[in-house]
Formats: sequence, C-alpha cells, structure tokens
Amino acid sequence: MKKIAFLFAAYLLIVSVTAFSQSKDETEIRRILDRQVAEWNKGDIDEFMKGYWQNDSLMFIGKSGVTYGYINTLNNYKKGYADTVQMGKLKFDILHVKRISKDAYFVVGKWHLKRTIGDIGGHYTLLWRKINGNWVIVADHSS
Repeated sequence: MKKIAFLFAAYLLIVSVTAFSQSKDETEIRRILDRQVAEWNKGDIDEFMKGYWQNDSLMFIGKSGVTYGYINTLNNYKKGYADTVQMGKLKFDILHVKRISKDAYFVVGKWHLKRTIGDIGGHYTLLWRKINGNWVIVADHSS
C-alpha cells in the first residue's frame, strides 16, 4: 500500500511540474515579447521590430488592412507612432500560448498604450516561427 501511495505521489509531482512549466521555446517567445515592450517604451521602434521576421513575406493585419513585408510594417509603425507621445507606454497581457508544431507557436494577447493624448488598446494574434534557429513573428493581427 505504501508503494502505491508513493508511486501515486510521484506521478502527481511529475504531472504538476510538467503542467506548470513552460517549454524552452515558449520561454524564449515570452522573453522576446518582454524585450519588445522594453524597446517600445524607450521609444525605439527599430529595436522593437527585431521580434519580427525580416522578410518581404511578413504579414501585418491592422485597422488599415493587410501589409506585407518587414520594411512596409516598420514604416507603418514609424508613420503611426512618430514620437514618444504617440507611442506612449506599451503593456502586453499574454492570454494564450499554443504550440502548433516544433517550429510554430500561436500567441493571443491584449495590448495597451498608456498615453497623455489618450490611451488605446486591443487584442493581437501572433504566428511565431523558428527560422534559422530564431523565433520571429511571421504574422501579426492587431486590432
């Protein structure tokens, strides 16, 4: 009986540790998102954009529709947030992280900009891919 109780306790410990631990990949994705927030809050859009795939196939979907390409997305950010007053202070709340495959994750969250000219916010969905050993956002739908 003691052996069964011990095995059951060991099983519960393993299950609980596994259930509450993040994978190395998920931890890295969260670290990149944290870095993006820090760079945005310093007013550095170029550094913020390092979380995105630097490729013409990057897809960004926002209030103006679909934008393709890293440079186009970067330019749209710089046009829409021309200074630190417009940028405000960014906060992300990650609601859901789902591994799709060994090299793809789907992330859902909320974004919020605290600004002196009026706060704004919404939700985002991000498709992450591991490309050349690095996790990058390949598609972003922010509303």
